[in-house]
Amino acid sequence: MTLWGLAAAIAVIAAAMSLIMAGAWAIERRTGNSGWVDVTWTFGVGVTGALAVALPLGAGPVERRLLVAAMAIAWALRLGLHIAGRTRGITDDARYAKLRQDWGDQASYQMFRFLQIQAGASVPLVLGIVLAANRPGALGWQDLLGLAVFAAGWIGGGLADRQLAAFIRDAAKKGPICDVGLWAWSRHPNYFFECVLWASFAIMALSISGYPLGWLALGAPAFMTLLLTRVSGIPPLEEHMLRKHGAAFAAYQARTSAFIPLPPRSAKG
Repeated sequence: MTLWGLAAAIAVIAAAMSLIMAGAWAIERRTGNSGWVDVTWTFGVGVTGALAVALPLGAGPVERRLLVAAMAIAWALRLGLHIAGRTRGITDDARYAKLRQDWGDQASYQMFRFLQIQAGASVPLVLGIVLAANRPGALGWQDLLGLAVFAAGWIGGGLADRQLAAFIRDAAKKGPICDVGLWAWSRHPNYFFECVLWASFAIMALSISGYPLGWLALGAPAFMTLLLTRVSGIPPLEEHMLRKHGAAFAAYQARTSAFIPLPPRSAKG
């Protein structure tokens, strides 16, 4: 991929995601349920990534392009369907509801602006997909390693989501805080495995020689980790959980790793 190809990829991705998130804003305004924003974003990223690898932007072989496109679609289907199922059972997403409350009379405009910023923030993720698909050379061990890391993230994220869903269905008997399975080792195992999954595209894109632009794919897992741990993932969610559950969640914070799965700390630790 040349610099011109890179510029074209960024332009196409940015335009596509801007339109998609404008659609997410319209859906949120019509339904009043901001949970559909994340559903739209997830499918939008996956479909944009899968379609963008078909553009003549680089020299990646057809086999790698098809593999990477399939990975992008697999990611979007699992996560998007999970979020859609969760959204059908709620009236609104607490994080977006808090933002709307803070924005007051400017909520509609500020939500549109926020989602356009989110569209721009999606560019490093989709670009990671495109860069992975366009690494020159035949399929080899590097692609297998990337696929294995993708599978670990995909399976781990799905397991974490299923464990949480099962807990919520029976929360009256188990208490307000999910601390079973992977959730006993990490307060956000779904976020951890999401970041693992995105590392797979960087692994497939990297090249010691002949493809320097591939190193830009490191931006995908780096940005996803920053987003989930510092911006729109852990901070607002934990703020909401503390408001809702108080001391019970504070105790969970004290004994459980925030992100990377680690053995639970003792009460004295």
